[in-house]
Amino acid sequence: MEGNTKVKRKYGVNAELIWKDRKRYFGLPWSFTRYSLIKNGDKWFKVFSDIGLLYTIVEEVNIYRIRDISLHQSLFDKIFRTGTVTLYSNDERSPEFKLRHIAHPYRIREMFSELIEQQRQFHNVRVSEFQH
Repeated sequence: MEGNTKVKRKYGVNAELIWKDRKRYFGLPWSFTRYSLIKNGDKWFKVFSDIGLLYTIVEEVNIYRIRDISLHQSLFDKIFRTGTVTLYSNDERSPEFKLRHIAHPYRIREMFSELIEQQRQFHNVRVSEFQH
C-alpha cells in the first residue's frame, strides 16, 4: 500500500505500478538502478530508469515509441536467471533503453512486446520499417 502511495505522489493521482525491478548482481538486487513500468489512467504507459542514491538520474520512454526489443544473456546471466532487455525507440534522447540484468528477462520481453502493440493501436501509431 505504501509503494502505491509513493507511485501516485511521484507520477500522478491516476498512476499505477505495472512492473518494477532492480539491476541485479549475481542474481540479487544489490543496486541503486531501479526500473519501473507505470500506467497513468488511459493517458500513457512509460518505462522509467532511476539510477543513483544521493544524485539520481531518471530516464523515461513512452511505450508506444518503442520500435524493437532485444534480449541479451551472458553465461553468468543464464546461471543467475537474469538478462538485459534493450528497448529501441525513436526517442532522440534514449534510442537504446537498456534494462540491465533484470530477473525473468524472457517474461519481461514478452510483456513489453504485447503492451507495445496495444499502445500503438490505442495511439494509432505506425512504425516505419525504414528509418531516414
